[in-house]
Amino acid sequence: MTYKVCAFYQFAALPDYRELREPLRAFCAGLALKGSVLLAREGINGTIAGAPEAVDRFAHELTHGALFGGRLDNLELKCSTAEAIPFGRLKVRLKKEIVTLGDAAADPTRQVGTYVEASEWNALIAAPDTLVLDTRNAFEVAMGTFEGAVDPGIRSFGQFKDFAAEQLDSTKHRRIAMFCTGGIRCEKASAHLLARGFAEVFHLKGGILKYLEEVPEAQSRWRGECFVFDERVALGHGLRERDKGYGRDE
Repeated sequence: MTYKVCAFYQFAALPDYRELREPLRAFCAGLALKGSVLLAREGINGTIAGAPEAVDRFAHELTHGALFGGRLDNLELKCSTAEAIPFGRLKVRLKKEIVTLGDAAADPTRQVGTYVEASEWNALIAAPDTLVLDTRNAFEVAMGTFEGAVDPGIRSFGQFKDFAAEQLDSTKHRRIAMFCTGGIRCEKASAHLLARGFAEVFHLKGGILKYLEEVPEAQSRWRGECFVFDERVALGHGLRERDKGYGRDE
């Protein structure tokens, strides 16, 4: 059986996020889904896996069901497949932030950078006046990244604001194009830079996963594999699972 894996997020006002936890967990359990879901006052973030029809029912409930009452009407969804469910159990957790940056001024519900479709990304990052910035952690960057991208050398996303304060200059870096796995970190990072006075901030809509899904390998400026936070470890072009024997002897 081929299982469906769905990564999703949306920044949305969820003041009742604590009360949503148990009914959401029960709904997922009833569909035999496994994975991790984060709930916070600022929105939802997670990755779940299961039978294709069960994942589809889950996605429909989030976007159209009574549980969230239409508040997740702009949910970012990216689906792929797996030969086995890449999670051992189901977790629904409460957090202060659905992606931790620690900057109250970085509010993606108020302002974010300009979204760039995967089909338009190559042209943007090829422009000589564009600073291409990978917002992911150093071990993710080491596995794969875009040609010419700057690695901030961070161990966790919460360190991005320190990197920005020390290494980025709004008078020098006039145009910044950033990317991450699925798009959520760039939402926070772009909101942070805009709040600090950076004028032109772009980010890859749907993240690396959408790019690998839509852009043909022959036209790709991506090099390596994209780390994913599940037991598949990494995905390549076409969202193919990595060779299970890769790196086994290392």
